[in-house]
Amino acid sequence: MTMLALLEEGFQFIVQFGVLFLECVGVAVLLVAAVRSIVGCFSKDPHVRLVLAQGIALALEFKLGGEVLRTAIVREPQELITLGAIILLRGALTFLIHWEIKNEESRISV
Repeated sequence: MTMLALLEEGFQFIVQFGVLFLECVGVAVLLVAAVRSIVGCFSKDPHVRLVLAQGIALALEFKLGGEVLRTAIVREPQELITLGAIILLRGALTFLIHWEIKNEESRISV
């Protein structure tokens, strides 16, 4: 095996591990935010929606990071188009959630 092929395999392994790591962190953040929100519902915390929205936004950021990293190992144009669509959708969701957070923060401070 040539040195270049060995480096390429190593690079792909590192990128795939990084994608998996970011995806797992995103899921963990979302689960923690959901549990905190459920506990907040039972304790009648007025900030429960804000906590959940912030958790979702942070989880989406990690998931978006994983998708961006995944673009480094794309080989076919169709894969790139699919990843681009996923990135755009997650970016739009992140924007909407940040907008909701801003509205919720202004509602709480009034």
